[in-house]
Amino acid sequence: MSKIKALIGRGVSRLITSTGVRDFRRALHALQRRSLGRAPTVHYFHQPDDPYSQLLARCLPTLQSRYTISIVSHVVPPPDAAAAPDIERLRAWSLRDANRLACALSGLPPLEATAAASQAVSATALAEGATLRKRLGHYLGATLYFEGEWYWGVDRLHYLEARLARAGLRLGAPLDNTQPHYIFPPRTLQFQPINAARSLRPVIHFYCSLRSPYTYLAARQVRELANHYGAELRLRFVLPMVMRGLPVPLPKRLYILRDTKREADRLGQPFGSVVDPVGRPVENGLALLHAAIKTGQGSALLESFLEGVFAQGLDASSVHGLKHIARRAGMSPADCTAALRDDAWRAAAETNRSDMLERGIWGVPSFRVNDMPVLWGQDRLWMLEEDLIAALCQ
Repeated sequence: MSKIKALIGRGVSRLITSTGVRDFRRALHALQRRSLGRAPTVHYFHQPDDPYSQLLARCLPTLQSRYTISIVSHVVPPPDAAAAPDIERLRAWSLRDANRLACALSGLPPLEATAAASQAVSATALAEGATLRKRLGHYLGATLYFEGEWYWGVDRLHYLEARLARAGLRLGAPLDNTQPHYIFPPRTLQFQPINAARSLRPVIHFYCSLRSPYTYLAARQVRELANHYGAELRLRFVLPMVMRGLPVPLPKRLYILRDTKREADRLGQPFGSVVDPVGRPVENGLALLHAAIKTGQGSALLESFLEGVFAQGLDASSVHGLKHIARRAGMSPADCTAALRDDAWRAAAETNRSDMLERGIWGVPSFRVNDMPVLWGQDRLWMLEEDLIAALCQ
């Protein structure tokens, strides 16, 4: 990668994830709304056969009762193949995951995912909803749009609530900043006290990628969970989706960048100075990671690489950038040279990919404890902690 290309990448990503730009855009939308005398309007995009949509729809009456907003619903079809390239696995995973979420959200009854749910909706309504969703810049169901920003599922509902409250749209008592009463609060890791005297250690299998910003958010937390609960952490790296022939459209990339930024801010992690490592930089990084795992430096290398390319604007395609990433993970120049000459990482990445697919997941970050069902997404780290505790109690 040329220095100019890396410089442009850093600048564009900083602009996309800038909180200053975000706040200016919010103020502009609010000014336009007030000047035109319009009511604050949240657009909800509902995919009838999607369990996440069913779950979010159950929360909308409560959202409506709490804020002076209008909620306008639109029905939409499933995402196209470019945005959701493994639709069958997505359907199976969504139902299992959304049902576990429903249990966490005040014990709601089980959800269903059926084709019949969408057959009662007219083709015209679906087409109109899809057109509006695309024009506004998204690709999924179970999404909420308010004045320039998107919120997916119950996991992001608290961000919308916080924004509405800051805009003075909260009915009744304002949200308490120290103990906000969100419909679905962000889940935090508990790190519960444990009895360390155990003969069998649980194993965390962590499926990770060097081009995934969500993997960056998860890596440190997974390591801390493993350390606290005395688990063995196995890094199961895979090639990025785009390097496995799976497309990542521009709207999806933009949403992921902005969503990662707000999650990073909540977690206190830096993010936004990005130099995309796709291609040779990822391959070199995986060669280093494969070698680092053997010497017990895997987590250090993974975190160093991800923080470098997603928060510090390091160009992993440059000799200087790659050496800097390796050095702070404890790898010597000789270690790096040997690692980069070894292609064994390719077979390991393929083995991990096959294992991930067999377990019903195609994307990262994903995790499982022992042979428990795999979990997908850094939003599910609290479930990973639950599974760890369950494994320890067996």
